[in-house]
Amino acid sequence: MSTPLEDYALLGDLHTAALVSRGGSVDWLCAPRFDSGACFAALLDEPEAGHWRIAPADVEQCSSRRYRPDTLVLETDFETPDGTVRLIDFMPVRDDGADLVRIVEGRSGRVPMRMSLQLRFDYGSIVPWVRQKDGALVATAGPDSTWLRTDVEMQGEGMSTVAEFEISAGQRIPFVLTHRQSHHAAPKRLDAEQALTQTEHFWRSWIAQCGPKGRYDEAVRRSLITLKALTYHPTGAIVAAPTTSLPEELGGERNWDYRYCWLRDASLTLSTLISAGFHAEAKAWREWLLRAVAGDPADLQILYSIDGTRRIPEFSLDWLRGYEKSVPVRIGNAAHEQFQLDVWGEVLDGLHLAREAELAAESDAWSLQLKLLEYLEGNWQREDAGLWEVRGTARPFVYSKAMAWAGMDRAITAVERFGLDGPVERWRAVAAQIKDEVCTRGFDPARNTFTQFYGSTGLDASLLLLPRIGFLPWDDPRVVGTVEAVQRELAEGGFVRRYDPSADGGVDGLPGSEGTFLICSFWLVDALAGIGRVAEARELFERLLALRNDVGLLAEEYDVAAERLIGNFPQAFSHLGLVSAAQRLESAHQP
Repeated sequence: MSTPLEDYALLGDLHTAALVSRGGSVDWLCAPRFDSGACFAALLDEPEAGHWRIAPADVEQCSSRRYRPDTLVLETDFETPDGTVRLIDFMPVRDDGADLVRIVEGRSGRVPMRMSLQLRFDYGSIVPWVRQKDGALVATAGPDSTWLRTDVEMQGEGMSTVAEFEISAGQRIPFVLTHRQSHHAAPKRLDAEQALTQTEHFWRSWIAQCGPKGRYDEAVRRSLITLKALTYHPTGAIVAAPTTSLPEELGGERNWDYRYCWLRDASLTLSTLISAGFHAEAKAWREWLLRAVAGDPADLQILYSIDGTRRIPEFSLDWLRGYEKSVPVRIGNAAHEQFQLDVWGEVLDGLHLAREAELAAESDAWSLQLKLLEYLEGNWQREDAGLWEVRGTARPFVYSKAMAWAGMDRAITAVERFGLDGPVERWRAVAAQIKDEVCTRGFDPARNTFTQFYGSTGLDASLLLLPRIGFLPWDDPRVVGTVEAVQRELAEGGFVRRYDPSADGGVDGLPGSEGTFLICSFWLVDALAGIGRVAEARELFERLLALRNDVGLLAEEYDVAAERLIGNFPQAFSHLGLVSAAQRLESAHQP
């Protein structure tokens, strides 16, 4: 059995991220970027695929752990018969390379310790050349090299590097692992203690920008720090998750690479960042969005790499056995080739939010939006792969059509409220045509609910967003009926699935099933509050908070039967949903 996702904590330096287990093992690290090859890939296989463990000898799990308040500095405590040890893990935020710092601190007694380092570049497939050089252990293979510096004596053991040492109360021993391209000069020695002070200061200064504290302040601040850690600082892009191929069904094949940026995240991300007071991050995301979608609107993709690269070919790593033997392990994401109509509306809505927040001058963005609107006018009637990127037959998805309406609606607002130039009467006619069609063909009057697509018998959690985007008001009987139908038909253990994969003959074209989607469950919180059932919304929200692991992280999904987090981890969408739902509840009047 693989290590449960609940056992992992996140480290990050705004370029990449690492996952550290409760046993003190770094089991996932891609360097120097989120989408680089992993040098520690035990997460998707066995320890031999690459890991770095520091822990007391003969101890499997820590006794407790936590992030230092308002930081991404992790403290892991081990209690042993010989004494107590604290492991302090962090990644310094800087521009020139990726560093992973681990400080072993003796708290009481004298404890025997063991370090095991097994570097495997290119997702566990390449054993590097390891040698001592300039007082460091250097591992090199092709373009990659890592430098490990510590005062502890190390030695080779099999195909790994180990160290056995003792730590006494009051003693601190640093280990600094630095990734560099192999043709670059040796990295300068990093002062671990100074880097720790600077890293703590960075995170606390950043989160201090957060808006007023509320009832769920701790969860909101931790989620915002997590979202910041999933940001690629050079471009402002936010990855969906720092991992690939963590399964949506344990042992199944619904395994996807999420180390990229989805355009549909734009409006939710911008709304969340702006409302939380992080205008610099919102502006950086807007600028990434403008650069990524520049060009012919017909060539718009649903996702891009963190630097805006368009080609993200999908292939499998057949040498990895997968998390819980869930294969294939995929790199890249073929969904970038799909036509997903809602994305045009998401982009236009996101840029509308940026306009309302006065994030930047408008002229450059408006000319691009006019091209997007022209394309949307001529293509909104096309069937598409939908919000959930189904790999089956294209359909007239209701949410996709509603987002096409939203794109037109935001353009009308831009002309009326902000004085921009555009064929507003033509846009009004198109918007009215879309709304009429959706309300006629996408609504089931017998069940009083909108459906997943025209003529469908199934539902879709994205229908919960219709009032949120302004398609219909919260008190419209069709909205109330849809919320109740989704809660009734898509709920499992009180949480919400995206849709029923078996409905309508299997809409997504994939075998197997999946867990409940946490973002969808947060959408239900928002929707219940929107239709006035605030107490029920709050109860669901607090149940969702209880799904977070001990350091406040959420995956993409939750397996109700197995009582485990599943899917890529940690998931930006889940944490965005948490923040958004908390904000909705804070503004609700009912206790």
